[in-house]
Amino acid sequence: MPAFDLPLTELERHRPDVGEPADFDAFWLGTLKEAGQADPLVSVRPVETGLRLTRSWDVTFRGFGGDPVRAWFSRPAGSGELLPAVVEFAGYGRGRGLPHERLTWVNAGYAHLLMDNRGQGDQYGCGGDTPDPYGTAPGGPGPAVRGLLAPEDYHYRRLITDAVRAVAAVRALPGVDPARTVAVGNSQGGGLALAVAGLVPDLAALLVTAPLLCGIRRALDLTDTGPYGEIAAYLSVHRGAEHAAYRTLSYVEGVSFARRAQAPAHFGVGLRDTVCPPSGAYAAFNRYAELTGAEPDKEIHAYPFNGHEGGDAVQVRRQLAWLAQVLDVRRDDRAGAGGASA
Repeated sequence: MPAFDLPLTELERHRPDVGEPADFDAFWLGTLKEAGQADPLVSVRPVETGLRLTRSWDVTFRGFGGDPVRAWFSRPAGSGELLPAVVEFAGYGRGRGLPHERLTWVNAGYAHLLMDNRGQGDQYGCGGDTPDPYGTAPGGPGPAVRGLLAPEDYHYRRLITDAVRAVAAVRALPGVDPARTVAVGNSQGGGLALAVAGLVPDLAALLVTAPLLCGIRRALDLTDTGPYGEIAAYLSVHRGAEHAAYRTLSYVEGVSFARRAQAPAHFGVGLRDTVCPPSGAYAAFNRYAELTGAEPDKEIHAYPFNGHEGGDAVQVRRQLAWLAQVLDVRRDDRAGAGGASA
């Protein structure tokens, strides 16, 4: 697929108005206040994985509505120090899979929490373990259209709330330095990580690649692929439901979360990505932190001949180097101010 979105020179200046609802902040404040009334952790059970250099636990935490959400928590075996924590969010249609599937961050020396996607896990990978008890809200069969006609019913209201609660859960686990908590994700996971950055003001860093839910209206005009295609297919049957759908989607727009974020941020994007068009990632990047008054370290890497895979392992290598530098600076700053150094 050749490049189909804006030229790179225009992407670098792309700062669209995404039609943010006036009660955006109140909507999320109310949602998270309700979800945060109970302690996040439900259970933490060690699991045997056959890996000698990694220890893993099966974690259940309270997400949206107090619903139990599953996750894998792993850390390097034999490490007794407080570790920075990477909270990773999986892509669309994936669940948490098996604990030995994602070892990059543990091998780099981080504690790692991989959140399950409620009501997903049946399209790719090794499945999931978290049902979505609200899946019967009006909408189509795919997660992207469940409850699409009302923001209160929408699947992503629940999933984003789960993602925020995952940060609270990892900070409550032993051996984690709460001040060095990082959100990471690709595709849908990138959209969730970006939402977390906009809703958790003391996040240490953000790493996203090809984020879903960014520049949603433009993406619906550009592509029929992936989750956006599911929304378009639903609206092709439910003619006249566009206004209600667009209103709902405005409450999960990644650009709006990006405007409220302030953590250092690392982005990656493939310029031939027809699943999550690159203009969405650039819109979030270019408007990042504009409402917070912060001037965080941020950078974006574009891959002109790549699609949804973006920079793949090359991008991960860049993420590892960048995050190590960001967290070292943060640790040194805390130590210099008299804080504990891990």
